[in-house]
Amino acid sequence: MARILYSGNRNASSWAFRAWLALKEQSIDFEEIIIDIRRPQRWSNLAAVGDFSPPAAVPVLVDNDSVIYDSNAIMEYANELGDSTLLPKDLKLRAQARALVAWQHSTFGKVCPCLSFESAFYKEKKLLTANEITATEWVYSIWENYLTENNGDYLIGAFSLADIALLPSVLRFKSHHPVADKFPRTIEWMQRLINRPYVQEWLTDAYALEPIYCEGYYSS
Repeated sequence: MARILYSGNRNASSWAFRAWLALKEQSIDFEEIIIDIRRPQRWSNLAAVGDFSPPAAVPVLVDNDSVIYDSNAIMEYANELGDSTLLPKDLKLRAQARALVAWQHSTFGKVCPCLSFESAFYKEKKLLTANEITATEWVYSIWENYLTENNGDYLIGAFSLADIALLPSVLRFKSHHPVADKFPRTIEWMQRLINRPYVQEWLTDAYALEPIYCEGYYSS
């Protein structure tokens, strides 16, 4: 196999999850090599990845003589290598999808940062503070607005890179603060997204792993 995705632990690597899912959803064949990013071995393992990828991080897609790093680049590559259905043809909808992806990639992780991707798989969840509940409800309201305005099953109508990019955040928020009935479209969207076959494949593996506990989670 000339196409290799260097991925990460199923219950820790949200960025690899996005890249992996985009490739799977586009029916692109690839070999996967999972890099153990748990401490303390993560540092030496990622340093080895740095031998062929400048960021020394996962995910990385090696397609013959081309090295594609960063989950956004891999997602876009998967869309174009496949049938290009992960971004809409409509210019404004495509811009909306890319805006949501960029937001997730740049600053969205600062919303409830203590709710890491790893924490979605903890059996015992921490109680959220009032500020964290407010922030989570704010995110749900934004998703509800997108789903209402675009009047489809997914954020911009059809399933897209925007849904893939936000999926790990869906998992971390939903597992700590269930969506209220006042956000009915968001409830349906989350369930639809989580029930996609490839999402279930990844999550089945993730839930079977020993949890990776992040320092300060229960005290923050």
